[in-house]
Amino acid sequence: MTSSPLPYRIGYGEDAHRLAPGLPLILGGVPIAQAEHGAVAHSDGDAVLHAVADALLSGLALGDIGQYYPDTDPAHAGISSREILAHALALVREWRYAPANVALVVTLDRPKLGPLRAEIARSVAALLRLPDTEVGVSFKTSEGLAPAHVQVRVTVLLVRTAP
Repeated sequence: MTSSPLPYRIGYGEDAHRLAPGLPLILGGVPIAQAEHGAVAHSDGDAVLHAVADALLSGLALGDIGQYYPDTDPAHAGISSREILAHALALVREWRYAPANVALVVTLDRPKLGPLRAEIARSVAALLRLPDTEVGVSFKTSEGLAPAHVQVRVTVLLVRTAP
């Protein structure tokens, strides 16, 4: 492994899941109790953590979570997105980088997530070992264009750590 000479890197990740009744909805490691629909997924379907993991990996050109956890592999069925994120974070740390700031946008028509903003930010920050103030969380709706769907977009700033 050769480390990049850049003092910082920027990563981008995106994830989306179809929603269906009777399934749990988890976003950023937080179960959304008031959700009537949950993510249809091979894993636990946490679109926030999937997008964060992809952003970490893309910042160092390490691929995406589908390369490490293909949805065609039954061994990964039901895997916790926390485990996926922990693996992506470990790879980033092997390259001597660490996340410094995360900005994420969740598009979901229902339920309204505003009251959960701080809890989701705290959860993501804890998983990345960041102060809460370094995780920005925004919410949007699809304006009715995709009511049975959740989508997340994430940018992450990675900074070089000491050798």
